[in-house]
Amino acid sequence: MTEPSVADTRRLHSKPQDLNDAYGPPSNFLEIDVYDPQIVGVGRNRYTTYEVRMRTNLPIFKLKDSCVRRRYSDFEWLKNELERDSKLDQQTRTDCDITSIAFTAHPPSEDTCLWKRKLFWGLAYQTVLIQTGPLMETRLYLVIVVPTLPSKALKRQLPFRGDDGLFEEAFIEERRSGLEQFINKIAGHPLAQNERCLHMFLQEETIDRNYIPGKVRH
Repeated sequence: MTEPSVADTRRLHSKPQDLNDAYGPPSNFLEIDVYDPQIVGVGRNRYTTYEVRMRTNLPIFKLKDSCVRRRYSDFEWLKNELERDSKLDQQTRTDCDITSIAFTAHPPSEDTCLWKRKLFWGLAYQTVLIQTGPLMETRLYLVIVVPTLPSKALKRQLPFRGDDGLFEEAFIEERRSGLEQFINKIAGHPLAQNERCLHMFLQEETIDRNYIPGKVRH
């Protein structure tokens, strides 16, 4: 009789980590800070702007360190542009299917869908059924699901309030934090990184509302 095989548990020899590996910049990173809120204007024409600074080494972005000043309505514009572009992508099936995964004969279970979402950046999929001969094929398409923005806080815009409304320090900080979370989720999305509106929002001094929507290529 042959002896049962025993798994080889010997330690693998790994390359020693030097100081550059330990303290050098990560291979891929994207960091966006929203900070330094400033109130602009007087009376009913007042509004708050925020500094938006991005640092990255991703090749898709032209500038690796950029800083622009944006107000809440600029974030709203970006959200609307991405939602519109995402709907167009779902209709045309061009750039939306770059990470499509096919399951033959049987649609994937909900557990599989959740696992795929975790695997691919926690993003959402759109399911499409395709008839291929005697079998039914289910394809999952990666799509952009735009996160929500902090609320417009309409009650804070009412007159005769006992506080500073939109310009109260605690509210400005709460909104700043929400905007920072929003833009980091958007910019970290691998499909959103191809959208021209995102690049203009992050790296152009002014936003051209009459721009021609499209994709940014490497």
